[in-house]
Amino acid sequence: MVLSYERKLRRHKEYEKQICDGKGRIMEKHKHERSTFSGKIGFVLSAAGASVGLGNIWRFPYLAAKYGGGIFLLIYIILALTFGYSMIVAETALGRMTRKSPVGAFGTFGKSKWLSLGGWINAIIPVLIVPYYSVIGGWVIKYLVEYVKGGSQTLAEDGYFSAFIADGFSTETCFLFFTLLTLVIIYAGVQNGVERVSKVMMPILVFLSVVIVVYSVTRPGALEGVKYFLIPNIKNFSWMTVVAAMGQMFYSMSLAMGIMITYGSYTRDDVSLVKSVNGIEIFDTGIALLAGMMVVPAVYIFSGEAGTSQSGAGLMFMTLPKVFSQMPGGRFIGFMFFALVFLAALTSSVSIMEAITSMLIDRFHISRVLSCAIIIVVAVVLGIPCSLGNGIWSHITIMGMDFLTFFDFISNSLLLPIVAFFTCIMIGWFVGADYIIDEAAKNGEKFGREKIYRVMVKYIAPVLLLIILVFYTLAQFGIIKY
Repeated sequence: MVLSYERKLRRHKEYEKQICDGKGRIMEKHKHERSTFSGKIGFVLSAAGASVGLGNIWRFPYLAAKYGGGIFLLIYIILALTFGYSMIVAETALGRMTRKSPVGAFGTFGKSKWLSLGGWINAIIPVLIVPYYSVIGGWVIKYLVEYVKGGSQTLAEDGYFSAFIADGFSTETCFLFFTLLTLVIIYAGVQNGVERVSKVMMPILVFLSVVIVVYSVTRPGALEGVKYFLIPNIKNFSWMTVVAAMGQMFYSMSLAMGIMITYGSYTRDDVSLVKSVNGIEIFDTGIALLAGMMVVPAVYIFSGEAGTSQSGAGLMFMTLPKVFSQMPGGRFIGFMFFALVFLAALTSSVSIMEAITSMLIDRFHISRVLSCAIIIVVAVVLGIPCSLGNGIWSHITIMGMDFLTFFDFISNSLLLPIVAFFTCIMIGWFVGADYIIDEAAKNGEKFGREKIYRVMVKYIAPVLLLIILVFYTLAQFGIIKY
């Protein structure tokens, strides 16, 4: 049963008192020494960089095209403003009020072992994501370099992508370069690395998105694709549309990866969490919308409905190069597109790796240098099988999946919903939503969606998360079609 509000306030005061004495001295010292973002803009752009990644660019357009276009977009926006908003507020507030990464944050309030387990699972997720995400980031670098060299027609050839990912030396080289580039940014620290890169890359990313959208929607025949993507049609609605939009929203906002808790712990007390989360929502949803406007009309014009059936790597590395090769000025558009994808992949990779770094520093009290050294070893060891899983190690599978697919399934389809479920149960049923609301509105700003938040985090979100977990598990093993 949830504690009464008065009891929660007393408990919070006791918690603050505990911070100031006994073993709490370590936490208070840690709180003062912890790195921080310079302000609201640094936090918003860094968190937006975490959210805007490959999920927005290669997954959102495919799902929108497959599950109803405008009706999918409408449902996605509704879920982002309710479900997504509730989860981001919960995670960022939890991080700021504890000044800890996920393991410590969950341990502070999740006194029972099964609740604090959520923090440890949260710490495992980015460890599993970084290796295969870096492999895909390496693929993007390869395509970007080829466009610079003038190989746009080569990239559009049948079998090019399959031959490339089967080439162990080429994929390993690109993977290692992307991993080291990410690590250099992490090594520079929160303000000089994560924040500075986000402040530079996010505006460029938005600019490139707008340029490509303008080019895409002004092509002859693009209007029908634009109408399909933007105008809701109730005839295209199905419950699969809701489930797909719900899963995409969860994936694209970087929820339950430890990122938002970590970034929340770097946020100063004088920064408005309510306004910051609103800014993160706008960036994430805006880029997803732009991604759909980039991809759906262009693919529809040059490849028809069959082109929209490709998802993920197929859409990014096979269908779109063919589309660009048929466009006037396709080499330049292809270059800009993969430059955009590279920036999105890098900012997301930085945030994922920073979550691991923060956890290692907090938990084991080691330096950032040593944390980076540990991360590079783990990333390389786990990334090599992901990189070679489509080549010389293609005969090795786990539960019928290659290494990259397996890591993606375990982290995104299983562990993400589980961690988010733990978060909702801990806040909604044990800690109480008032803690989060007080933290989010501590500077006197109005929490405009407070009632929605209370209901969502306690009742609706846990149910939705269980639906996502069951659905994606069944889909992965072919029991249901997705």
